[in-house]
Amino acid sequence: MRPPILYPLFAAVDSLAGVGPTLAKSLGRLAGPRIVDLLWHLPHGLVDRRLSPCIAAVTAGQTASVRVKVIEHAPPRNRRHPYRVLTADASGELVLVFFNARGDYLARTLPAGEIRLVSGAVERFGDTLQMVHPDYIVEEAAADTLPAFEPVYPLTAGLGGKVLAKVVRAALERAPVLDEWLDPAFLARRGWPAWHEAVVCAHAPQDEADVEATAPARARLAYDELLANQLALAIVRRQMRRKPGKAHPGDGHLAACIEAQLGFELTSAQRAALTDIRADLARPARMLRLLQGDVGSGKTVVALLAMLQVIESGAQAALLAPTELLARQHFAIIARLAEAVGVRTALLTGREKEAARRATMAGLAGGEIAIAVGTHALLQDAVAFDDLGLAVIDEQHRFGVEQRLAIAGKGGGVDVLVMSATPIPRTLTMTVYGDLDVSRIEGKPPGRRPIDTRVLPNHRLDDVVEGIGRILSAGAKVYWVCPLVEDSETLDLAAAEDRHAHLASVFPGRTALVHGRMKTAEREAAMRAFRDGDASVLVATTVIEVGVDVPAATLMVIEHAERFGLAQLHQLRGRVGRGDAPSTCILLYAAPISDAARARLAVLRETDDGFRIAEEDLRLRGAGELLGVRQSGLPAFHLADLAHHAELLAIAGDEARLIIERDSDLAGARGPALRQLLYLFERDQAIRTLGSG
Repeated sequence: MRPPILYPLFAAVDSLAGVGPTLAKSLGRLAGPRIVDLLWHLPHGLVDRRLSPCIAAVTAGQTASVRVKVIEHAPPRNRRHPYRVLTADASGELVLVFFNARGDYLARTLPAGEIRLVSGAVERFGDTLQMVHPDYIVEEAAADTLPAFEPVYPLTAGLGGKVLAKVVRAALERAPVLDEWLDPAFLARRGWPAWHEAVVCAHAPQDEADVEATAPARARLAYDELLANQLALAIVRRQMRRKPGKAHPGDGHLAACIEAQLGFELTSAQRAALTDIRADLARPARMLRLLQGDVGSGKTVVALLAMLQVIESGAQAALLAPTELLARQHFAIIARLAEAVGVRTALLTGREKEAARRATMAGLAGGEIAIAVGTHALLQDAVAFDDLGLAVIDEQHRFGVEQRLAIAGKGGGVDVLVMSATPIPRTLTMTVYGDLDVSRIEGKPPGRRPIDTRVLPNHRLDDVVEGIGRILSAGAKVYWVCPLVEDSETLDLAAAEDRHAHLASVFPGRTALVHGRMKTAEREAAMRAFRDGDASVLVATTVIEVGVDVPAATLMVIEHAERFGLAQLHQLRGRVGRGDAPSTCILLYAAPISDAARARLAVLRETDDGFRIAEEDLRLRGAGELLGVRQSGLPAFHLADLAHHAELLAIAGDEARLIIERDSDLAGARGPALRQLLYLFERDQAIRTLGSG
């Protein structure tokens, strides 16, 4: 149960005075539907209204607060023209400009002959200094009501800065004073305020330094969020480790037979990862390991050899994939190799016919099927194993901790190996995989050729199509990736359906189309036609990002490449270069292109090292903007920015481990406050894990 002291923070925003349904909808779209979401929506700048010069000393472009005398009103003759009010001081004149203004309101607010303080952005129009829609107009006697500093928040359509600031102030009044969960000596060394003071200060910057990620109040809040993340992972890790495991030493006979059939030698990086995994499997403690490898590094073979060690010991193995396309691809590879040495395999997805599904489930429950490959269908309660010894989870970033726990719960003491082909920076690895041991397969298998990457403007598209004709005549195949399925009114992007129609007219009978809105059977038929049939050009959306292996494909064209993240571009590029022939990736961009997009494309042209690319993506765009992060199992941080807070993440990881070593059940003196921290940042899963023993 969430502690009652936190109830006010998790109330809906429309419980605040003055927040009706329309405003609540805008606030929900901008920050979130609850009061706590407003606390995490920090300002990204501030307006300093202390500047109070005479009119002659005002510089265009400044925000200034000026004491003026109202001289005269000049209402517009045409309603489409602005309403002007001439004001002055001893040094010069300033025109106040209002659009769609009500004259009676302005006459009351700015009576001729009276002194007023006006504050806002000043600009020059011809020879005239003017202030369009002043932010504040106050009487001289009420000068102290003019704020010296004003936070500037990220906004959304239909929501003004003043309204948002007022709602945030109301939300801050609901923020309780909480017991301290940080060590007092650590707080003192860092010079950080208490939590409540930090929240208030973060929303009341006094200078530009206060809106920096490293400002004391912001750093304190970021550390709290990182500590909650690391503590939750440490709790899950400790609970998983406490459960008894089973030793699966194996005798190596099946693995040796498979290796002899591979037709290639494992790389030293594959062998090193396999050594780690085999040692884990042979111990009676449960394995919890992440296997990270770049595109084409050979993770699937390593996972299969690990599964065979468990099978040699008399247990079963399962591989969980996020999509049916990827599950079927894994199954095609694994079944061919495993069944050649007498190991029975089965595929389980949401599309299997009922009779086949029942037979598979009976084979798993009876122990006749040794390896199951499948999608979320494997997690259903009705799926039972005779003795599940190893669960392999592929593309783990698309799953959460809950799915990991669910598959591990299908047996007693199940070893867990999670794999990711999406290179993740080391700092992000800590935030999502902090409960796992990590092995990395760096480099690629011998014989894999580098991919020639070129960056071209969109107006060269006809040249690219002409080049495709030459490639097809040589017997090769081509991917053409588009970001959208249908035309968008707001984004000038090529639609996959339109591009397919265009290419089909140029190469009749030789093109196929794949996108996420197609029925599974249609998508698989198109993929088969491209892999094994007459289709030589596959027009696709990013559904082909992972799990597609067509060695004959030697050209990847990515349209509007400037719209993609670096890591995703790298994943797409990895679909080619899988055969013996030289391969090329063409990145088409639409001008004008931003500096950030130009930098991303330059990095991709310079290197094919996925781990370096991931680090560059983090540096260029920050963790919250990495394409794929928000749609995946990676945590969405509100306050922490891993590009600036990597050092704090490392400290939080060490602190979390120390907390669990000293007080594993959070029952000590700091325990209740630490539990509040976990609930505050919605790491409830960890609390439930604690309660489950």
